[in-house]
Amino acid sequence: MNDSANPSPTPLSALKFLKVTEVAAMLRVSRMSVYRLIHTGELEAVRFGRSFRVPEHAVNAYLRESFYDAG
Repeated sequence: MNDSANPSPTPLSALKFLKVTEVAAMLRVSRMSVYRLIHTGELEAVRFGRSFRVPEHAVNAYLRESFYDAG
């Protein structure tokens, strides 16, 4: 039987996590804008103590969903 329809999830140890400042630099926005995206649920994040870390795939997904065709 072929499990290609249900690929196994990526192990958590293989995920790359970014700091809020790194996400802000990638998106060319302020750190506060990134925190706002996290708190509104638009951007997935994990809390480590008092800090947030954002999975790289979450940033890529946010960008993919945010494209706007002005044409």
